[in-house]
Amino acid sequence: MHRFQQSPTDPAFVQNPYPFYDRLRTSGDLAWWDDYGMPCAASHRAVHTILRDRRFGREVPPELAPAIPDHLAPFYAVEAHSMLELEPPRHTRLRGLVLRAFTSRRIKALGPEITALTHEKINAFPSDTPFDILTTFCQPIPVIVIARLLGVPDDMAPQLLRWSNAMVAMYQASRTRATEDAAAQAASEFSDFLRRYIDTRRTGPRDDLITHLIAAEEEGEKLSTDELITTCILLLNAGHEATVHTLGNGIKTLLETGTKTIDDKTVEEILRYDPPLHMFTRYAYEEVTIYGHTFRRGDQVALLLASANRDPDQWPDAHRFDPTRPVTQNTSFGGGLHFCVGAPLARLELQIALPILWDRCPNLRIAEPPVYANSYHFHGLDRLMVQLG
Repeated sequence: MHRFQQSPTDPAFVQNPYPFYDRLRTSGDLAWWDDYGMPCAASHRAVHTILRDRRFGREVPPELAPAIPDHLAPFYAVEAHSMLELEPPRHTRLRGLVLRAFTSRRIKALGPEITALTHEKINAFPSDTPFDILTTFCQPIPVIVIARLLGVPDDMAPQLLRWSNAMVAMYQASRTRATEDAAAQAASEFSDFLRRYIDTRRTGPRDDLITHLIAAEEEGEKLSTDELITTCILLLNAGHEATVHTLGNGIKTLLETGTKTIDDKTVEEILRYDPPLHMFTRYAYEEVTIYGHTFRRGDQVALLLASANRDPDQWPDAHRFDPTRPVTQNTSFGGGLHFCVGAPLARLELQIALPILWDRCPNLRIAEPPVYANSYHFHGLDRLMVQLG
C-alpha cells in the first residue's frame, strides 16, 4: 500500500482536494494517509464495497473505546444515542422508529413550504449590490425547513444554526480545544432546549416530527427522552449541514459552467461532482483482508466519498460537470445501513430551490472568487459573493 502525506488543513487542499484524490486512486483501491494514520478507500468500488460490508461499522469496539475527557462529557452524552454512531441491534431499532415518523409522505408534503420559502428569500435579495448567497439563501432554507418539520418556531432557526455549527465542528480537521468547549456547551444548551420542547409535546401534541417520534415511543417500541433529543439534534445537524454545502457548491458550479437548465439529473450531478461530505470512517469488527490489506479488529478505514465520485472507472470524464450525464449511484449520502435518512429531503430542497432561483435570477453571476471553508472532512464554501445582473 502506498503512503501519502497531505495536511487536510493545507490551504491548497482546502480549496481543491481533488488532485490529491487522483493521486490516491492511481496507487490502488486503498492508500495510507499518513496525516490520519489509517488506510483510505479511494476508488468507487472500494468505497461502495466497504460501506456495505457488515464486517465494518461506525461504532467503536467496546474494548477499544477511549476514555471521554470531562470537558466533552455533554457532547458525547448526545453522541451516545446517535444512530449515526451505532450498529445493530440498537441502530436497527432507532432507525426504524425514526423512519416511522420521518415518512416519505411527510417529506413530500413540505414541497409547498419549500417553494414559498425559496421565493421569500429571493424577494429579499439586494438588487444592486453583491451579497453572500450562502447566508441569504443556502443556510436559512434548510434550517427553517428542519425547524418547521420538528415544530420549532422560525425565529429559533438562527440559534439552531449556531448550536449545529458548533457541534459539527467536532468532526473538522481544524478542531481545537476551543472547538471542543464550544461543542460541549452547544450540546448542553441544545439538549436542554429540546428536553423542554419534548415535555410540552407530551402534554400538547401537534402534527410535527417531535410529536410523531413521541407517538412512536408510545406504540410498543420505545424511544427514551435522551434518544429523542439526540435524534432531533442529528436530524437538524445532518439535515441542514449537507444541504447548505450542496446548495452553495451547486450554485457555484452552475454559475461557473454556465448551466441554464436544472432538472433531477442536474441535481444528481451536483451531488456527484462536489459533495458536502468527503470522508466517512468505519471500524473493522474482525480480521478482514480486502483489496490487499489485512485489517485487525478495531482498525479504522477512511472512506473518501468525494474521491469515489470522481473515479474515472465509474464516470467517464469524471472531472467534467455534465448535467446530462446518466444517473449512476454516487456515494454522497453514504450507503448500506447508514445511508442518510435525510437524503429524500435534501434532494427535494435542491430540486425545488435551484430551478426557482435560476428562473427568477437568470442573470445571477459570481461577484468575487469563491472561497471554501477550512472544514475538512466537510467541503463547503465559506462565502459565495454573487450579484444580480
